Amino acid sequence: MERRRRFGNGAELGRREFLKVTGAMGGSLLVGCPAIARAQAAKRISIATGGMGGVYYPLGGAIAAAISKYIPNVEAAAEVTAASVDNCKLIAAKKSDLGIIMGDVGYDAYIGAGKFKEKLPLRNLAVLYPNVTQIVALQGKGIKTVADLKGKTISTGAPGSGVEIIALRILEAVGINPDKDVKRDRLGASESAGALKDGKLDAYFWCGGIPTASILDLAAAPGMKLSFVPNEDCIAKMTAKYGPVYYPATIPKGAYPGVNADVPSSAVANLLLAHEQMDEKLAYDIVKTIFDHKDDLVAVHKQAESLDLKGAVVGSPQPFHKGAIQYFKEKGLNVPT
Repeated sequence: MERRRRFGNGAELGRREFLKVTGAMGGSLLVGCPAIARAQAAKRISIATGGMGGVYYPLGGAIAAAISKYIPNVEAAAEVTAASVDNCKLIAAKKSDLGIIMGDVGYDAYIGAGKFKEKLPLRNLAVLYPNVTQIVALQGKGIKTVADLKGKTISTGAPGSGVEIIALRILEAVGINPDKDVKRDRLGASESAGALKDGKLDAYFWCGGIPTASILDLAAAPGMKLSFVPNEDCIAKMTAKYGPVYYPATIPKGAYPGVNADVPSSAVANLLLAHEQMDEKLAYDIVKTIFDHKDDLVAVHKQAESLDLKGAVVGSPQPFHKGAIQYFKEKGLNVPT
C-alpha cells in the first residue's frame, strides 16, 4: 500500500492543465505559453496528515484545496502518513511543508522528549480543534473502565502516531503494562475498526474529531453494539508526568449510534505545524486562507466548524510562526510567546 498519497484540487488541476497544453503541442514546450509559465512558477507544498479513516486526512485535503485555490502560484497536496510523530519528523527534515499533529506530541518535539532525541525546529500556525480520546469497545466484553482492558486484546494506534502515545499514557495511568497486561496490536483507525468488526479485538484507542468516519461506519454495521470507555480520570496523572497538554472533553450523547449518554473523556489540541524556516509571507497567507475560507473546509468535513480565531491561539505547546503571529495580531489577538 502506498504510504504517501496526494490529495488536493490545486495539484490535480495543475497537472491536467500541463498535460492538456503539452498534448496539444505534441509533447513539446513552447516558450511564452502562459499555461506552462504558470505551471513552472507554481510552488508545490505538501501537508502531512494521517490515515484515511481519521479526520486529519480529509481536513488536510480541504486545507490543501483551499491553499491551491486562493494563494496564487501555490499548489498544495495532502499526504497519508502515520500521523503526529512522523509528521513532526517529516517537517523537520523538510520532506513535508505542513503537518497536523496532536499537542502532546508537539510538546515532546519542542522539548526533545519521548520519541524525539532532540528539539525539532517546528512552529505552530494555528490550534485547529480538540482531539478527543475515544476508547471503542464491544458491548458484552465487560469493559466499562480503562482498568477493565487488562487481559483484553486491544489496539493502541498505528506506530509513530499520537494515538499510540496517548493510549500508552492512559494505560500507564491505571497501572496497565502494555507489553505484559494486554494483547496489543498497533493499528490505524480504519484497520482497528475492521479488526473489532471481525472479532479480532475487544477494544481500541482512537484520538480524533467527533464524529470520526471509521467509527461511524463501524457503529452502523449490522450487529455492532459499541460502548465508549470513560477516561477523564486519567488526566491528572498524565499531566503531572507529561506536561499540561491534556484537558477534559466529552463524547456527546448521540455522537454515534448507541451512545445514549455523554462519555467523559480527555482531549489534546490539534496543531498545524510548519518548519521554523518557512517563508513568513507564505505562513501568513496559509493562516489567512484557512480562516478567511473556513466554509470551504466545513464543506469537506464538519470538524472544521471548530475552527475559531480566538481558540486558534490558545493552548499551543509550540511557539507560533512569525507569519501566523502577524495575522493574529492584525485580528487583534494576543499571541502567547
